[in-house]
Amino acid sequence: MCWAGRMLLGTFSLLLVFVHGAAACDFGPFPYRATGIVCRMTKPAALLLNQETAQVIQAAFRNARFPNITGERSMRLLGRVAYGLTNIQVNGLSLERSEVELKEDNAIHIAIHNVTALFKGTLTYGYAGAWFLQLFHSVDFEIESSIDLQLNIKLTCQKDQVVPDASDCYLTFHKLTLHLQGDKQPGWLKQLFTDFISFTLKLVLKREVCKEINSVAQTLTNFILDLAANFVRDEDIIVDISLASDPVIKASYIESHHKGLVLYSNNSSVLSDSVFSPSLLTESRMLYFWFSEHSLSSLASAAFLDGRLVLNLTGEKLQELFEMEDTEVQRKAVQMIFQGTSYNDSVAKVWSLTQPQISLQPEGTVVRSLVALEVSILPAGEEPRVVLYMEKEIMVTIQATYAEKKLILQPVDSSIEIKMFTCAADPSGDPSIQSFLKNMILVAGIPEVTSSIASALTSLMNSKRLDLFDIINPEIITRMGYVIVQLDFGFPSHLLLNFLDKSL
Repeated sequence: MCWAGRMLLGTFSLLLVFVHGAAACDFGPFPYRATGIVCRMTKPAALLLNQETAQVIQAAFRNARFPNITGERSMRLLGRVAYGLTNIQVNGLSLERSEVELKEDNAIHIAIHNVTALFKGTLTYGYAGAWFLQLFHSVDFEIESSIDLQLNIKLTCQKDQVVPDASDCYLTFHKLTLHLQGDKQPGWLKQLFTDFISFTLKLVLKREVCKEINSVAQTLTNFILDLAANFVRDEDIIVDISLASDPVIKASYIESHHKGLVLYSNNSSVLSDSVFSPSLLTESRMLYFWFSEHSLSSLASAAFLDGRLVLNLTGEKLQELFEMEDTEVQRKAVQMIFQGTSYNDSVAKVWSLTQPQISLQPEGTVVRSLVALEVSILPAGEEPRVVLYMEKEIMVTIQATYAEKKLILQPVDSSIEIKMFTCAADPSGDPSIQSFLKNMILVAGIPEVTSSIASALTSLMNSKRLDLFDIINPEIITRMGYVIVQLDFGFPSHLLLNFLDKSL
């Protein structure tokens, strides 16, 4: 899924994870109706990621396993000349530049210009008479090469997941020069074996390098899909990121559509009326994420069913909550509720009694829920005693931002209606105490709860390594029934290098 930058690893992999070929998957006549999450990456992002292509190509050359090359040829006077190239290795690899182009036929075209590589190994050769073959001489060799590489990466869909095919791969040789034992001057031996092996060597290099590039693309894509699946899974709560429809591929962007269904306790949400349309997203930023109201609401419901919407406050946090103002009513309420017990010996528990109802509006994310507040004191040597319990219907509008690698949830409008109120020290229910508590919840309680949720979500995202990515000027925009996250990003090259070093 495209919740976060953790899936932004690797040039091929990020491009590939967004799209798939339509031929292998059938999404029916109305695929957008089942779309819960959408990712769009624009051309500037593809160009930025293409700067890392050098790492992938170099890894492919380094990890290619070149077979021994043997052959023979009849020569006038000499009889048959046989040769073998063994222990072929690559050194001194570099490339001049690379270019990427998005095709509208579900392909990504990558052109790598002027790849220079030095191949080293051992050349064994000899002459064969009419009755026998005798190889009797070996020399070290170097082959200087200059190559252009053309990749047309086709994208297919298997089991609603993307599968890249980089087998459409071409190498164009501008230079292929053989040096024997370090001798840079032309000679009959060098000329003889250059003519012999040039054609065969080109075929072997093309086959092995292209095979390795295809393998690297497959490995990176699988790795990214695993990262994405892990990012949207936390214990028993899972988001289904399988593909929901065919991709939209334009010269200026690529776009993928995912189901975004929430799986919890063997149950799955159902979405058949998505409001997504490609026209809802623009092309001014590098990366876009579109989330349906259904997906976010289902996540909130799963969190409720999993018992996660619970907050305990004690000590300084509890003191800040109940001493937000210094008035006679406040002091009376604190004395009546806590009965002189220290805040450190008290605890306030806040939890949701019903599944939160999420509604996405232009003003923000509107959350409605029935919430309980319970305050208990913990006298030394005695059982905890509930001194206050209340239930209230809360509606809060929240605006979300992401800055300095932290998610910030800011309540901008709140309302509360007390449904039940009991206080051990005030059985009659003093209206002034209820009014104070209601104001306390609106002014301090709701911000404290949203801040705690934001902190928990930030920790969860950072545990998935989102904080390792450079997210630039992110914007979270809510509209009727959906939310858009749009941003630019910087690519952390060390993550790709670390992955390639460990995996290949």
